[in-house]
Amino acid sequence: MDRFRLRQNPFAGPAGTDTVGLETSSYMAKLSVRDLDVSGKRVLMRVDYNVPMEEKDGAMVINDTTRIKETLPTLNLLVSKGARVILAAHLGRPDGKREPSMSLAPVAVKLGEMLGKPVAFVDETVGEKAEAAANALKDGEILLLENVRFHAEEEENDPVFAARLARLADVYANDAFGAAHRAHASTSGVARILSAWGSPCAAGLLMERELKFLGDELENPARPFVVILGGAKVSDKIKVIDRLLEKADTVLIGGAMAYTFKLAHGGKTGKSLVEKDHTGTALAAESKAAAKGVKFLLPTDTVIADLKDTGKLNKKGRPVFEFVNPRVNTGDIPDECEGFDIGPETAKTYAEVLASAKTILWNGPMGMFEDKRFAEGTTAVALAVVAATQNNGAKSIIGGGDSVKAVNKAGLGDKVTFASTGGGASLEFLEGVPLPGVTALSDK
Repeated sequence: MDRFRLRQNPFAGPAGTDTVGLETSSYMAKLSVRDLDVSGKRVLMRVDYNVPMEEKDGAMVINDTTRIKETLPTLNLLVSKGARVILAAHLGRPDGKREPSMSLAPVAVKLGEMLGKPVAFVDETVGEKAEAAANALKDGEILLLENVRFHAEEEENDPVFAARLARLADVYANDAFGAAHRAHASTSGVARILSAWGSPCAAGLLMERELKFLGDELENPARPFVVILGGAKVSDKIKVIDRLLEKADTVLIGGAMAYTFKLAHGGKTGKSLVEKDHTGTALAAESKAAAKGVKFLLPTDTVIADLKDTGKLNKKGRPVFEFVNPRVNTGDIPDECEGFDIGPETAKTYAEVLASAKTILWNGPMGMFEDKRFAEGTTAVALAVVAATQNNGAKSIIGGGDSVKAVNKAGLGDKVTFASTGGGASLEFLEGVPLPGVTALSDK
C-alpha cells in the first residue's frame, strides 16, 4: 500500500521527546486517504474553508478561493472511490453563536461550481438534521455542514460535541493543515473518538503535502539553505529562528522585526514598531548564528515615511495617521518617522544571496506590502525567490500567512515550489510544536 511517511519534525527535540513532553518516535507513518477503502462509507473530512468574504448587494461573496481549491484533489480522490463525503469547517470567529454573515452556505455553492457537481448544505453541524443529511448521501456525493464554530463546544474540544460529530462518520480525514495546530473537537477530539471506536483517521492529500514540504524537505535541505524571516515581532519568530539556525546557511531579516534588531545595536528607530523588551532576544539570536557560522543579514537601508495626524480616531479610539513623503533612509530613523519596508540596497543584497540558494524558506513579508508604496522590498524578494526556483532549481517553500498573500498579490504564487495554507500552523510546526490535528491521526 502507498503509505504517507511522516518523519519526526526536523526542528523538534531529540528522538523520543518534543517541546510539550509528548512521546514521539524518530520515524512515524500516518495513514493516508490513498490507503482507505471508502466505497459506500461516510467520510467526515475536516477542511479549512476559512475564506475571506465580503458583503455585496446583500449577499456574502468569497474574495479568494485558494483554500477551497487546495482541497479539490482529496475530494476528487474520495469521490472517485465512492465515498460519501461530509465536510466540516469553520469560518471567522462567531464565538459559539450563530452569525449569518459567517455561514458556510456560500462556500457550498462555490465548491459545487469548482467541482462541477452539486454540493449539499445543511444549516446544522450536529444533531438529527445533520445526521439525516449525512445518512441520505449516496456514493460519490458531498455534504457541507454549517460552521462548526457556531458551537462553543468546538473550540473547547468538548467530548460530547466531538462524539456527536463522530456519529456522522465511518471514517475521518483531515485536510485542514491551517487548523491543525488547534486542539478543537473537529480537528482532534472527533479523530480520537473514532480511533477509539476502531475507525481509521487519515491525512488528506493537502495535509500530506504540507508536512512533506515543511517537514521532510527541510530535514536535509539542499545547500545553500537560505531562510527569509519578516513580520512584525521578534518575539513571534524567535523560536523559529532558534530552530532554523540549526539548519540554515544564511538568514535574511526584514519586516518590522528588523527595527528591534536595529534598536538592539543602538540605532534610532523613530516611531517604528519595536519590542524594547526583546532587544536582548535579538542580540542572542545573532550571537547564536555567529557561533554556528550562519550568516545573519539585517537591512542596511529602509523605506520610511512621515506620520500625519488626520484628527480621526479608529474603532479602538486611537489616532489615525497618514503616511506621507515616503523615502529611502540609511542610518538612524528620524524621531517623527516610521519604517515600513526594506530599502533597494537591502533588496539587492538579499537577491544576490538568493540567486545561489538551493533551498529557500520564507516566512513573513519584508514590509507593509498591502500599501504599494511599501511593497517594493517584498516584491523584489519574491522575484528573487522565483528566479532562484526557475533558473537555479531551488526548492522554494513559502511558510503561510502574509508571505503567501504577498507572493500571490505579486502574481507569483504559481512560480514557487510550495506555498503553505497554514499561518499559525506552519509557524508552530517550524517551531517544533506537535500539531494536535496531526498527532490524532492513525499511524500506519
